[in-house]
Amino acid sequence: MLEVKNVSYYYKTKREKMILNDVSVNFENGIFYTIIGPSGSGKTTFLSLLAGLDTAIKGEVLYNGEDITKKGLNYHRRHNISLVFQNYNLIDYLTTIENVKLGGNQDAEELLKEVGIGKEYWNRNVLQLSGGQQQRVAIARALASDAQVLLADEPTGNLDERTADEIIELLKKTAHDLGKCVIVVTHSKHLSEEADKVLEIKDGAVYSIR
Repeated sequence: MLEVKNVSYYYKTKREKMILNDVSVNFENGIFYTIIGPSGSGKTTFLSLLAGLDTAIKGEVLYNGEDITKKGLNYHRRHNISLVFQNYNLIDYLTTIENVKLGGNQDAEELLKEVGIGKEYWNRNVLQLSGGQQQRVAIARALASDAQVLLADEPTGNLDERTADEIIELLKKTAHDLGKCVIVVTHSKHLSEEADKVLEIKDGAVYSIR
């Protein structure tokens, strides 16, 4: 589904600091992945490369065997992947259901039911929702897309333990029941333990932990 092939990345500062060094990884549908590693190890950079928000210095990112730059990064972001962020990134002047409809053509009402947002919240401004509710709306928005890859950057970072567990279950369901490829960057040991496969980024390399 999604493949990183011999990718290297570094920041062009006075002294080049290698973030990723000749990394190759394959990701498959129906699997819930987490990516862990020390702060500054390159986890968010790696996710940005998968999302087409940044480009590798060397190597390529492939979607279904095709370099994502061939059809363009905008195409990749619009059709192949959906994103969930730690700070939700909802449109704060829109209602709950309007935010979900922005994600794609899937039934917004059904998606909100799936993620546990009751009808009484659908027409409220999203700022009137709790943090956990906003993250559920963000996941519903991501699922509104037909994209087969869901990428999440610290999706439980701002949530209490109970709410975080509910979000983790939603992510697992997205992979196992909907058959999507779910890739999550996290500092949370608990979240990583719930994944099917765990990758660690350290010293420019990506290791398979489980």
